[in-house]
Amino acid sequence: MKKILMVLTSVSELGDTGKKTGYNVAEAAHPWKVFKDSGHFVDFASIQGGQPPRDEVDSQDPIQVAFTQDEATRAGLYNTARVDVVDPGQYDAVFLVGGHGAMWDFPDSEGLQNLVASVYDAGGVVGAVCHGPAGLVNVDLADGFRLVGGREVAAFTNDEEVAAGMDKIIPFFLADRLKEQGAIHLFAEVFEEKVVVSERLVTGQNPASAAGVAKEMEKLLAEVIHQEKAEEQHEAEALRAEK
Repeated sequence: MKKILMVLTSVSELGDTGKKTGYNVAEAAHPWKVFKDSGHFVDFASIQGGQPPRDEVDSQDPIQVAFTQDEATRAGLYNTARVDVVDPGQYDAVFLVGGHGAMWDFPDSEGLQNLVASVYDAGGVVGAVCHGPAGLVNVDLADGFRLVGGREVAAFTNDEEVAAGMDKIIPFFLADRLKEQGAIHLFAEVFEEKVVVSERLVTGQNPASAAGVAKEMEKLLAEVIHQEKAEEQHEAEALRAEK
């Protein structure tokens, strides 16, 4: 079993429009189910800590309903830790949940940048979906290179922002910002699923891609578990040989 930290936005309003926002519940719920079904421990954090704002729950989606009713999840979301006080060493993976609010507080959060870089530098897995990749912006690794530099990534596209009527509200186009930082942006048609794996970085284009990102992260974590078990077996055999 591995420990996975899901990070959520703390922004509750779309710029100065007065319109409410928060993390996208589907983008949290579907990955949560993948991780939980695989036996992993899931924890939650947010930029400012406390109870993060959320978008509307789709009552017709049983996974979203289960997510919002699960007692352990409700307790974890009631008072999330601030990203800048989280110990990255406790986690094997970090998953950046989308929602338009992330466009305002993810890119400039030094705490989030340090968390993501620390997990990746330690050999962990980093995942992000839809607007979650805004948290990959400005992340520098220990080798001095940008995390997204030269890597293939997916994120909410310019066309999807236009289709959602958000192109005049968002502070920047996420796909363009990622490309400015050296990323190779791959995409599918508007609102179609797209998941991209680049070494230990897994990204998805939109809500339809959320579960897919988690499944690819799970494959990478399974490889780590397999390797750890092989190493343990090798050590045990070496110890028996000594005796």
